[in-house]
Amino acid sequence: MILEGKRVLVTGGTGSLGKTVVRRILSGELGVPERVTIFSRDEAKQNDMRLAYLNRRAATDDVIYETTRRVLAFRIGDVRDFDALESAVMDANVVVHAAALKQVPSCEYYPVEAVKTNIDGATNLVRAVVQSRGQVELVAGISTDKAVKPVNVMGMTKAIMERILLQANLQTDRTRFVCVRYGNVIASRGSVVPLFLDQIAQGGPVTITTPEMTRFLLSLDRAVDTVFAAMKDAPRGETFIPRAPSARITDLAAALIDGRDIPVVVTGVRPGEKTHEILVSEEECHRTIRRGEYYAILPILPELRGEAQEPALTGEYSSADGVVQGDELRDLLHEYQR
Repeated sequence: MILEGKRVLVTGGTGSLGKTVVRRILSGELGVPERVTIFSRDEAKQNDMRLAYLNRRAATDDVIYETTRRVLAFRIGDVRDFDALESAVMDANVVVHAAALKQVPSCEYYPVEAVKTNIDGATNLVRAVVQSRGQVELVAGISTDKAVKPVNVMGMTKAIMERILLQANLQTDRTRFVCVRYGNVIASRGSVVPLFLDQIAQGGPVTITTPEMTRFLLSLDRAVDTVFAAMKDAPRGETFIPRAPSARITDLAAALIDGRDIPVVVTGVRPGEKTHEILVSEEECHRTIRRGEYYAILPILPELRGEAQEPALTGEYSSADGVVQGDELRDLLHEYQR
């Protein structure tokens, strides 16, 4: 149980993924931690999250509620601020680094802000961890399919974030740095499913940027499964990838509309948007292996890679391949439909 008795820091812990990571950690499935600290810059979201846990008294939540009373803590801070981040890191054994600017159009309009959070934030984290002199045993960085062959600022900055964290394994042999890369999280804030559901609730139109677009689809819990698998099983410098279904956005919209008289409008590709997403590039496939039910990309740096292993892929892993349709897609979306 890798988190038993550990002090865990979750940067960006008030985001969609961060909150699910915290809930799952508090369940004790990786061991009961000594403390779980949410580090983020939004005091309102922290207060909402704190109140939500304090008021959670349903019988099915007893374990999480009791654990929360003992171990959950909050710290206001920004990964851009080294001093604030260092102070939080000095009290941690494990770090889940989920803090990021992740909205593609916003990063296009404010690229310097994306650099400050996604790149400078990762640099600050590595520096703080190295200076902890081994107190931090594990860092798991959260990345995105947009980091592969990036065409937008968000993906470019997350690609650099991956390299910063994975290279940090050469700066210290006391901390294991790993990454997780996944696609669109179905119910995350700002993602397409909540947008479509809101548009449908208002009678439409449902807006699609281009009919050819495909996306990987992953539930929040499946995304966290991948994070936890990497924390447990990934050697230093590896990047874990879930084997996830994908769908055409037109099929996604049709499944959510479910036969209702809702118009669909094609609006054109947004700034920085890809038609298809890629989780493993053709340049990475030769060093991608299977670890259980996941793909694992071996480190690009030979000092970290170890012995050659049989590749699991012969080409890129793209959302354009193996799309789901019909009943399979409707089943995937069932819990999100209104």
